[in-house]
Amino acid sequence: MKMTDAATLGSVRVTDEGYLVANVRTARIGTQDYLGAELDRPDLDKVTVYRDESEVFRKASLQTFGLLPVTDDHPANMVTADTARMVSVGTTNEEVLRDGEYLRIGIKLTDAATIRKVQDGKRELSVGYTSELVWGDGIAPDGTAYQARQTNIVGNHIAIVAAGRAGPLARIGDSQPSTVARWGASPITDEKDVVMADAIQTRTVQIDGLSVITTDAGAQALEKLMKDMTAAEKKAAEEMDKKDGELAAKDAQIAEMSKSVLSDADLDAKVAARADLIGKAKAIAKDVATTGLSDAAIRKAAVVAVLGDAAIAGKSDAYVDARFDILSEDAAKGDPVADALKTGVTVATDARAEYVKGLGTAYLQSVGKGA
Repeated sequence: MKMTDAATLGSVRVTDEGYLVANVRTARIGTQDYLGAELDRPDLDKVTVYRDESEVFRKASLQTFGLLPVTDDHPANMVTADTARMVSVGTTNEEVLRDGEYLRIGIKLTDAATIRKVQDGKRELSVGYTSELVWGDGIAPDGTAYQARQTNIVGNHIAIVAAGRAGPLARIGDSQPSTVARWGASPITDEKDVVMADAIQTRTVQIDGLSVITTDAGAQALEKLMKDMTAAEKKAAEEMDKKDGELAAKDAQIAEMSKSVLSDADLDAKVAARADLIGKAKAIAKDVATTGLSDAAIRKAAVVAVLGDAAIAGKSDAYVDARFDILSEDAAKGDPVADALKTGVTVATDARAEYVKGLGTAYLQSVGKGA
């Protein structure tokens, strides 16, 4: 039996060549209601037909929806190689995807007159296909009771129509048995798919110099996407500026460190000054420790070794430095007593005799007093 499913032409765009390109949802899983007379069951007012996802998304079935001819309204008969040239106004893409409960296919309209009709509001789609009906009562997963199941779904064409629902478009073949479905039988109502053409508001959005015709919702989504992209680019630029700043700071630090690197002459001068300081400290206090100490600490240690901690308690570094300099100058002058002990002292004979005489007189006086 030949059957049709209605869908709505979604977001569209026009290529530089003037072709209209869109991505659409077509057949879906679930239940749909048909007039009994449309399905050769005049004894029934309504027939609920169930399409299982294993049938709708069966690989053999999906492949039949790729590269289908697109027509302006349904042709009188199935589209074949003999009639495609006369009725085709475009084609579907080869790739057919699953989109939740639906099949999603890209279409391309190449006929200028049909493209103008779409732009003027003729935007519903009606998918023509054949399928077999297996009669028998059952319950769909959502709890809906059905009287027949659809199997062996084979796509034939996609028609652009003013209204894709039953009525004038519903057509039944005359001599085929009721187990064979014919395209033309359309669901009575299907609120999940119904979006009438006159309810669709379209807008043209400029993206990178291209004009894209889409719905209000599509335009809002595109505008949000472009806004998000702009924000992302701004954030990336800010991050780049931050990195540049960090690199500049490191470069400045390296340059400053380079300045602090001593030349050979400077290093020699510092070594000489250090040796001179240690020599002065050792001259002041022979056993003073200097290893690992700073210059200021060496000066302080030398002063404390001679004068004690109390002498510099609470004093400034300048005071300590001054005391160190004084002690260093004194140390440079030498100790007269120590020098005399090292070299010996020459005493005149008369002076020695006089000294001895004085000692004897003092002794005799002390003895006489004792008597």
